[in-house]
This record gives sequence, C-alpha cells and structure tokens, in this order.
Amino acid sequence: MKTLLTLMGVVLLTSGVAHAKKNCTDQPKSKWMSIEKFKKQKEVEGYKIRKFKQPGTCYEIYGTDKNGKDVEIYFNPVDGRIVKSK
Repeated sequence: MKTLLTLMGVVLLTSGVAHAKKNCTDQPKSKWMSIEKFKKQKEVEGYKIRKFKQPGTCYEIYGTDKNGKDVEIYFNPVDGRIVKSK
C-alpha cells in the first residue's frame, strides 16, 4: 500500500510539471520587444514563420530555419534569445 501511495504521489508531481507553461523571462511585458519587431528580426535571421504563439512568458515560432529545417522554438521576448528548441 505504501508503494502505491508513493507511486501516486510521483505521478501527481510529475504531471503538474508537464503542464506548466514555459518561463522564458521574468521581465515585465513593458520590456518585451513588440511582436512585429520580433518577427522581423527572426525573418532577417533566416526563419520563415508559419505560426507564432505567446505561451506564458515566451514567444514561440513554428516554421523553418535558414536551411529549410522544420523548427519549433521558444524565445526570450526581451532579447530574442533561444530558450528551447525542438
């Protein structure tokens, strides 16, 4: 019984982490670059954006990089740095 309760606790703890929003910055939105400026910067860098999202405190794009490779990337909205890519 103790093993079952421990397993249930682990499942509950890890499921909460899986559904947490990405945290790309702790800066207020007033410090974020505008969406238009961000998209233009990424296009100059060679990205082709098919879909743009703003989950949590990130800017996220789905598209292709300068080599034509499919990308899904989370960026820091303040400076445009990559936080996570898939």
